[in-house]
Amino acid sequence: MAQSKVKPADGKLGVLVVGNGAVSTTFMTGVLMARKGLAKPVGSMTQYDKIRVGKGADKKYLKYEEIVPIAKLDDIVFGTWDVYPENAFQSAMNAEVLKEKDILPVKEELEAIVPMKAAFDHDYAKRLDGDNYMKGATRWEMVENLRKDIRDFKAKHGLDRVVVLWAASTEVYVPVDEKIHGTLEALEAAMKADDREHIAPSMCYAYAALTEGAPFIMGAPNTTVDIPAMWELSEKTGMPISGKDFKTGQTLVKSGFAPIIGTRCLGLNGWFSTNILGNRDGLVLDEPANFRTKEVSKLSTLESILVPEEQPDLYTDYYHKVRINYYPPRNDNKEGWDNIDIFGWMGYPMQIKINFLCRDSILAAPLCLDLVLLSDLAARDGRYGIQRFLSFFLKSPMHDYTKGEVPVNHLFQQYVMLKNAIREMGGYEADEEID
Repeated sequence: MAQSKVKPADGKLGVLVVGNGAVSTTFMTGVLMARKGLAKPVGSMTQYDKIRVGKGADKKYLKYEEIVPIAKLDDIVFGTWDVYPENAFQSAMNAEVLKEKDILPVKEELEAIVPMKAAFDHDYAKRLDGDNYMKGATRWEMVENLRKDIRDFKAKHGLDRVVVLWAASTEVYVPVDEKIHGTLEALEAAMKADDREHIAPSMCYAYAALTEGAPFIMGAPNTTVDIPAMWELSEKTGMPISGKDFKTGQTLVKSGFAPIIGTRCLGLNGWFSTNILGNRDGLVLDEPANFRTKEVSKLSTLESILVPEEQPDLYTDYYHKVRINYYPPRNDNKEGWDNIDIFGWMGYPMQIKINFLCRDSILAAPLCLDLVLLSDLAARDGRYGIQRFLSFFLKSPMHDYTKGEVPVNHLFQQYVMLKNAIREMGGYEADEEID
């Protein structure tokens, strides 16, 4: 029997979620319902998946918690920040993702989750009009306030550990500027100088979390922790970071389906993806500057799976287009259409159509749970910096682009990375290779 050297998951785990909207409240409600035995955490790898450990006569298939010490759902305590003041119960009802009967049994627990004032800048999400934010705060004051919030939350609930998860809106695109984002010193100077152009509010959350010894997870495509300055901070504080952008619907399909084309050595002429959704995320993404952030994230998936340089006959000059359309009648029920123009033997064209009628928050909630529990696990294992093994859950996995690293976007290769990390942390051999 292998022995995990990871510190045990003793005590309470605080989960501080940035954003108290559809995704966050679906996540919180589901966890609270599951621990009462009133719902099943379907879609969560940490709760259901089994991994093979050992080979031959020693081969076993075990759940994650049987391999590594994962925090129990009973030990989770939720808190949140949001620009809207409604508590988690009101917000869950307003979101209309879950039926009333699936929210009411945990009404009291949800009502106790009241959003703290958000670190918010209207220029980064022009479509949001809430007023529960730190008015007039400079970037450095935001950091200081958030750090105090984390400390107070920890003390109030007697928590041993905290994880901070961004499940809020997509910010306006912030291009990486080496002079500001290249070193921790430059980043701190820019925050203290209240440089609002280069310092997004999300960076204040990440900085505060890492400095307070909390892993940070970026669930939107924002330029936040995927900059050298934050890598430096995560190394300095010994904290794991991961991101970016939850891989829920269309990109999940793309990262799983593109390998079929690649493995079968079929050619690609074009891949057109379009979505309609009507929740707050759709509203924010209706703003072109915010959509630009999302577009960069969604476009990056295909190019590292079907690589022109590796197969010039098959993947040179294919056309890849991604669109998101705000359509209020659908609310959280997102619909994704993919039209894929492929070619086969002797160049003859064929088409594939995929129509995924999914529920955005229903797919995102289990990812939130897995990312939180696995980031907490990584922290207890002493892992810091970019957690590449969490790429499976993310649309645009973080990577060290300064060294020319290409992220792994191939779903099944990402799954191998995930399994190997769990095996290693459990004291087993990481015995699968990515070919």
